[in-house]
Amino acid sequence: MRDPFEESLRDLLKSSSAVHDDNATLGRVLKTANRQVGAGDLFSLLGHALHALMLGLNSASSHAMPVSRRPRYRTRTTQKAE
Repeated sequence: MRDPFEESLRDLLKSSSAVHDDNATLGRVLKTANRQVGAGDLFSLLGHALHALMLGLNSASSHAMPVSRRPRYRTRTTQKAE
């Protein structure tokens, strides 16, 4: 399977110039890799936050009272015979 990120890193390492500066090449490779890892961590953080929110909503939904138009306490209109 073709990995475009891996290919771009290989191209950065294989690029030949008149003056080949290993430190600059390493800096570019690490900067690109750091961007990729940071984006993955950000999406992971958002996923965990969404999961925690859904767990909170799920546990809170059992405590919600149903809405009813009937009065809470019924008054008896009929009297029992004694």
